[in-house]
Amino acid sequence: MAAVATCGSGVGTTGSAVATASKSNVTSFQRRGPRASGTNDSGPRLVSIAGTRPSVRNGQLLVSTGLPALDQLLGGGLAIGTVLLIEEDKYNIYSPLLFKCFLAEGIVNGHTLLVASAKEDPANILQELPAPLLDDNSKKEFDEDVYNHKTPESNIKMKIAWRYQLLPKMEQIGPVSSRFGHYYDASKRIPQELIEASNWHGFFLPEKISSVLKVEPCSLTPGYIKLLQFIQNIIYEERFDGSNPQKKQRNVLRIGIQNLGSPLWGDDICCAENGSNSHSLTKFLYVLRGLLRTSLSACIITMPTHLIQNKAIIARVTNLSDIVIGLESFIGSERETNPLYKDYHGLIHIRQIPRLNNLICDESDVKDLAFKLKRKLFTIERLHLPPDLSDTVSRSSKQDLAESTKRLGPGCGMMAGGKKHLDF
Repeated sequence: MAAVATCGSGVGTTGSAVATASKSNVTSFQRRGPRASGTNDSGPRLVSIAGTRPSVRNGQLLVSTGLPALDQLLGGGLAIGTVLLIEEDKYNIYSPLLFKCFLAEGIVNGHTLLVASAKEDPANILQELPAPLLDDNSKKEFDEDVYNHKTPESNIKMKIAWRYQLLPKMEQIGPVSSRFGHYYDASKRIPQELIEASNWHGFFLPEKISSVLKVEPCSLTPGYIKLLQFIQNIIYEERFDGSNPQKKQRNVLRIGIQNLGSPLWGDDICCAENGSNSHSLTKFLYVLRGLLRTSLSACIITMPTHLIQNKAIIARVTNLSDIVIGLESFIGSERETNPLYKDYHGLIHIRQIPRLNNLICDESDVKDLAFKLKRKLFTIERLHLPPDLSDTVSRSSKQDLAESTKRLGPGCGMMAGGKKHLDF
């Protein structure tokens, strides 16, 4: 009887709660946003920083690489806390442009820059950054550049049915006025006012290391040690590690390292297959990733992987990088004179895409990618080879075919006399 009484009292309590809820019209849905009283009881949200946006797939905070086409291939942009490794082309012509677009995007969005180089003064690198195309000017410049590179066949107007003439036309993807991602004019330089208003830090290796240096027993080269200490000091001094949560205005640190692994950094992996500092580069990347994972920063590195003698080191570097992109230029190769590749300047290879909050990486369906540097823009497109509709190839190879049939002997592609061959 006691149990029944307890159950009854529980039912009564539940019924009174339902009645109270029905009177106040309370539902399970809650408003996501500030209430009228000014209180906001919503959960934690992503940090709102200019030039960033959250990923629609995993919620990771993204920054733009400075190339909207590359952002699309990477799943929306470069994730905060990751390393983007660019394998330099053979003559190092196009990889510096990707490096400078990444830095220019940071200046346009007001991000803090850290430029490290052993070859060129960072101040000179900033002076050579491409100029951004903003708003209406970008649309005009982009349309002009696309029009100048159109083929004669594309200028021919197509007659369509009258009922489709009033529909809006599908234009080519061009620059839009948005806070995330910009297009850059490679023929112009960034305004000096933007550079002066930006916050940047430079690391020039010849200035950081004196001629008289005490050699200490360490697995890292002196250049790598100095650079890691410099990056760590900037992250901690300017609170990119999130140690000051009361700071209202938060920012992103963009790190750019040029020609990492080259002999200019004191590394010998490009000079010998089994050098004395064969593990120095991999340990540097391991420590660098630890600094990036715990801070609001993103890093881009250019590396001459075609000069590294030991292929095992390249595999380790790839595993220690989040994103790996290789540039293959047509300069000095047979494809430079091949008419099939006349519309492109090289190929771009997506070697690795990061696994962020996922068990598997998100691989793109597009495998064949090519790039070309127009008069003003650096573009990445899907490689489309024109069909060979002429018979010049088959006719020119007849002589080779005749010689091959002679080697095969009678009965294989030869006539009875042995002087003629079958023309397939």
